Amino acid sequence: MPVDLGPLPPLLQLHQVGQHAYEGKPEHEGPDVVRNVVFGGQILAQMIMAAHIDRNLDREDAKEVKSIHAVFARAGDYSAPIVYEVERVHDGRTLGSDTVTFSQHGRVMSRALILWSLDEPDLIRHTAWVAMPAVAGPDDPGHRPDRRVFPGAEGRIVDGVNTWSDDEPLRPPLQHVWTRYPRDLGVQASQAVLSWATDGFLIGTAMLPHEGHNESHAHKTISTGVVGHTLHFHERFRADEWLLLAHESIWAGRGRTHGRANVWTEDGRLVATYTQDNLVRAWADGKDHTGDYRRIM
Repeated sequence: MPVDLGPLPPLLQLHQVGQHAYEGKPEHEGPDVVRNVVFGGQILAQMIMAAHIDRNLDREDAKEVKSIHAVFARAGDYSAPIVYEVERVHDGRTLGSDTVTFSQHGRVMSRALILWSLDEPDLIRHTAWVAMPAVAGPDDPGHRPDRRVFPGAEGRIVDGVNTWSDDEPLRPPLQHVWTRYPRDLGVQASQAVLSWATDGFLIGTAMLPHEGHNESHAHKTISTGVVGHTLHFHERFRADEWLLLAHESIWAGRGRTHGRANVWTEDGRLVATYTQDNLVRAWADGKDHTGDYRRIM
């Protein structure tokens, strides 16, 4: 039975353009595109949906995504077709795997490995050595709205931390974000919605302890970009429940940063974890590249 995409947001409604090939709608289109680089969160979300459609997983007892590991090799272009090619690696009774490749202009932009898993009963269970941060709930008036979550979802930065401001006080590299979509979308689409939100915050988190460096300088006087992202799903969740993305940058140096995050429901369930490798470096030529902002990394 074909996957029913009717109820889904347009950005998750990929359509088939070839054998195992699916095109996604761009987040930004036309002359108003300020920065012509496809957002990594969009790529993660649409890769999950492309593999989901390719597997015809429109059943309650179907496999769901256990993890996705993506490498962002080149910057994607909003003005070119955003097409994902799915290749089945393995499909067993309880586990499966696919590669999903995003190419443009005859070159690979990004490639991901997706691991699929069938739900099974517990043999053992624990959540060890990690706890949900004691932060204000999603309705606290001190939070700051942020749009880097899935389009149409709410994003709220805990305590109003601003990784884009020269006036933000230096602080430890921690940043917490509440997010929620207005309605539930089912298991796979909810995973895609969350994956979109996981991409955008760890670079800014890494800059918080460092004077004179923040996201407002990115792609202008410093070079930044996500190069690798790994997301693991642990428990089922709904897109319409508040989720806390608790970020920490645990290492920075040699022009790179490494960060990780835990995703919690409002009632304290750990539903996902992710890690990210990034570029955060000076320009080799020492110049200000503000004029190249639209495409440069």
